[in-house]
Order: sequence, then C-alpha cells, then structure tokens
Amino acid sequence: MKRIGLLSDTHSFLDEAVFHYFNDCDEIWHAGDFGNQELAAQLGQFKPLRGVFGNIDGQEIRSVFPETLVFMCEAVKVMIRHIGGYPPRYNKETKPLLLMERPQLFISGHSHILKIMYDEKLQCLYMNPGAAGKQGWHKVRTLVRFTIDEKNIRDCEIIELK
Repeated sequence: MKRIGLLSDTHSFLDEAVFHYFNDCDEIWHAGDFGNQELAAQLGQFKPLRGVFGNIDGQEIRSVFPETLVFMCEAVKVMIRHIGGYPPRYNKETKPLLLMERPQLFISGHSHILKIMYDEKLQCLYMNPGAAGKQGWHKVRTLVRFTIDEKNIRDCEIIELK
C-alpha cells in the first residue's frame, strides 16, 4: 500500500503546508511546471519524488524529469504527462500514448483546473490536481492525496491551500 501526495503547477512557489499535508505520504508526484530545481530538491529531500517537466520548466528541470513518465505503483500502471487534456478531450500527442500504454491512472497538470474523473472508454482514472502555486488564473490552490493498494485507488482527498 502506498499513500501518494499529488501536486502540479507550483511555478517556483512551494507552500509550507505541503509538508504538513504530505507528511504521511510515501511518495510525492509532481505533474509539471515545478518552476525551479530548488523546489524539486526540497520535495525530493522530504519524500521520494516522481515528476515530469512542464512547459514553463527550463533545461535544469528537463534534464532531471522526463516529459512523460510511465511506471507501476503497486499493481496500477500510472502515466504522468504535464499537458495531456482530459477525458475524452486528450491532446493529439497524449491520446496515442494512452492507447499504447493503457494506464489505469493518468495524471496531468497544466490547466490549473482540479479534475478527477473516470474514462470508461479507456478504463482509466484521470487526475489533475489543479495548481499549488500562486501564478495563474486559478483562485484556489489545491493538492490531492490518495492511496494505491494493490489494484485499488482509494481514499482520494482534495486539499485546498489557504
């Protein structure tokens, strides 16, 4: 069983509350637009970190994090990509990857819109944690926590940062 802390679009701002909310998590996953390597390093020193680069990330982040990350967590295949669209409106680069990889969980960021929904057609849970940073048009900064237990994705919590 793994407890996951999920965030995206920090844009170089890391709220100290993240450390409180992700204290009981086993891993942190970042869906892109870190903003800088220092922020990624802070997260990685706190908990094991997986992530992808976003469109605002420079070479420093791109040299450490891939554009697309596919891995197994417990018995769940996970795919993370910063710009991905959402069910059923995936972007043209992401849709073929989803069809090829067939993940049970697809995570993207970029939109700054918190969205969690199930794609019946692909048999895949979609998550976008919204934005945890201060840059962008969003009014509420958000994080997501959830558990992966064998094949089950459960106990999903949405956290609003003040």
